[in-house]
Amino acid sequence: MAHARPIPQLPWGWRSMWVIAMFDLPTDTPKARKAYARFRKDLLEDGFTMMQYSVYSRHCASIENAEVHVKRMGAVVPAQGEVRFLTITDNQFGRIKVYVGKKRQPTTQSPSQLQLF
Repeated sequence: MAHARPIPQLPWGWRSMWVIAMFDLPTDTPKARKAYARFRKDLLEDGFTMMQYSVYSRHCASIENAEVHVKRMGAVVPAQGEVRFLTITDNQFGRIKVYVGKKRQPTTQSPSQLQLF
């Protein structure tokens, strides 16, 4: 009787995936704005969250689950514009570096009167 070899298990950070949706959709007409808003709403209803403007992300338990969400969202992409879906592992997502620039300081108000002393 042959013994079954155990299936090697991947670490969780290599199995779980992130889907990142990046899109550039027109908003120049009322119809285009409606399509943009509908697509954004579909992303949110499917569990995506906004990372920054026009970039949304969603965590998935596996590559198979990620593919389900990519196909679902790919089916509702508006006719105009462009959407890209990037799938990365949880480990890769954890290595994202975020840099935040200095916020612009408001200019000081000049005095309304001239002071001599």
